[in-house]
Amino acid sequence: MDDLDVAFQDLREDVMLEAEASGLFQEEAFFEIYAEAASENGDTIDLEYAHCRKEGGSRPYRVDGHAFDADRGTLYLAVCDYREGKDLQSLQASRIDSALKQATNFFENALSPDFINALEDSSSAFSAAYPIYSNQHTIRRLRVILLSNARLVARKPPQLVANVAGVPVVYTVLDVARYAEIQRSRAAPEAIEVDLEEISGSPIPCLRASRSSADYEAYLLAIPGELLAEVYGLYGARLLEQNVRTYLQARTKVNKGILATIRKEPEMFFAYNNGLTATASGVELKELGDGQLAISAIRDLQIVNGGQTTASILYAKDVGKAALDQVHVQMKLSVVPESAVEKVVPLISRYANTQNRISEADFFSNHRFHLQMERYSRVLAAPPRDGALSGEKWFYERARGQYRDGMAYASQSERRKYQVEFPKAKVMVKTDLAKYVVTFHCRPDIVSKGAQKCFMHFADETVKSWKTHQADYNETWFKNACSMALLFRWTDKMIAQSDWYQLDRGFKSQTVAYTMAWLAHHVRSIGQASLNWDIIWSSQDVPDELQEFIITLAPQVARAIRSTPTNVRNVGEYCKMQACWEAVSKADFDVTALPEHVLVSVDEEKDLRKDGRNTKKIDNEINLDVVLLSIVAKADIVRKNAKEKHLLTDKSNSALAKLAVGNISLSRPERNAMKLLIDRLAEEGTPVEVLG
Repeated sequence: MDDLDVAFQDLREDVMLEAEASGLFQEEAFFEIYAEAASENGDTIDLEYAHCRKEGGSRPYRVDGHAFDADRGTLYLAVCDYREGKDLQSLQASRIDSALKQATNFFENALSPDFINALEDSSSAFSAAYPIYSNQHTIRRLRVILLSNARLVARKPPQLVANVAGVPVVYTVLDVARYAEIQRSRAAPEAIEVDLEEISGSPIPCLRASRSSADYEAYLLAIPGELLAEVYGLYGARLLEQNVRTYLQARTKVNKGILATIRKEPEMFFAYNNGLTATASGVELKELGDGQLAISAIRDLQIVNGGQTTASILYAKDVGKAALDQVHVQMKLSVVPESAVEKVVPLISRYANTQNRISEADFFSNHRFHLQMERYSRVLAAPPRDGALSGEKWFYERARGQYRDGMAYASQSERRKYQVEFPKAKVMVKTDLAKYVVTFHCRPDIVSKGAQKCFMHFADETVKSWKTHQADYNETWFKNACSMALLFRWTDKMIAQSDWYQLDRGFKSQTVAYTMAWLAHHVRSIGQASLNWDIIWSSQDVPDELQEFIITLAPQVARAIRSTPTNVRNVGEYCKMQACWEAVSKADFDVTALPEHVLVSVDEEKDLRKDGRNTKKIDNEINLDVVLLSIVAKADIVRKNAKEKHLLTDKSNSALAKLAVGNISLSRPERNAMKLLIDRLAEEGTPVEVLG
């Protein structure tokens, strides 16, 4: 069995587990898995599931997911090609053509008021079509993505096809091979190669800015605006380094200053704009007729600074119909070996973005919060369930692919042991954690905006809180978060299997988020602090009384979010508005009283928080002692590294001098200095664990 067959079988298992855990049909579970991968990879923004299809007749259509980026006028439509067989199949060109035609037919249909008015407002077809109809004058680009668990015979880059209703259409395919590559890539981007010569007709002249080296090369280029727009139009956010991608998706509007320069003084764009900072793992060089060096192709191109400039240039072309023939953009291109990409590119991104609006929250993916949660997840076992000899652990996946990597080279017996200790159903990724916490902080409107925007909100709040209340992020916090996950997932599965939901399958994710948020709000409104998360953690189950409460509450919430104001027809968009939460939070639903044992009073919560902080402080001291002991044998190396990075202080220097001779009896100021040094080295990308 080759690697691709193994990847296919792993995916098949993941789909079945997701379907079982969430109470979904396999095709919807497949969509959720692929949509997450596509969003992380930059193929789309967060997609909303909406399966709708019409076969036969005029303009047959099919769409399984949609999203609209209003800031850049880009519409995303996804079509699923899910095969339920046990063997890997081939994806033929005819199926790709059919999917593209089905999606563009739906797009054209949705522009018609007759089509919109013939749909039920609560239907999946309406939820996907109405954003197209209501935004048809601002849609400037359509991106169609085919999600398939079959194998594409010949890999193709994104393709620009003929305009549909005056809108340029780009289609791409996410087949099982690309999905497997995305999963393997984890923190590094999926490998792509941009053929500049093929796109523009000739190589781009460049200036070598460093000596050729096995470790680093640098080039300076003046990229024609038309070429930059064309490249970004084809590849989209896949070209952007992860932090920049998340920042643009979650926050940035098109820069009006950039648009004004393109419109009024295009010849001055090069002078006025700071340009781009980019990285690559390799370039293809050619020599022009006059001896000038030129770049014909770039491998693994990633824009780490200047994403806003890039997106705005495409916007100027698509929306403003601006001529870009006089626009040139300077680019500093750093070529980094593939072995160093994962370490070096995030650092280049961080340093390149120090002068703009990207905040620490945008780099939250590398924050120590995640390391803390990862440590807890590897050592904290839940109490054993009835009949079990040991408790299971919740696996926090700090970096994509960690869970699967843990079994990569294990024997069959080791894999079984691993899966017993860390069940697949108890894997929690970063965006899921954000969703649970933000929901129970009563912001379902933010959760409804999608995983990336929810994650950025969570990042903002956590970064602020971490600075002054780091001790609050302790074992108790992690256990509570796991309990939130358990309750959220139980509710999701219960709703999916409910008769009332089966009659009208739509807006499940919004219903779950609003149901959980209303529950949290209700608990506080009756004078209690929170649900008793400990009782859920201890039993790894939802108490019967709480189950009955949610079973009664959920259908009422589902009806409430569908009761949109007269000026809002789209339920999905309404759920993203704070006004929706204000209306739902004030609703007086018919529910029974919650028993005291599932609640925690305000005084009890204060005591629990205090105990958790005290335990965390003790743990921190123990952990610091362990790290200091590990430094003894490499104190000189740590000192040298800290000095090179200008992080060495008098106190940390004296502490390292003691450690170098085996003396770990440091004064309190020396311990504090060492703790600060260890943290700063980790933030710089060289944790003391890897030194030596």
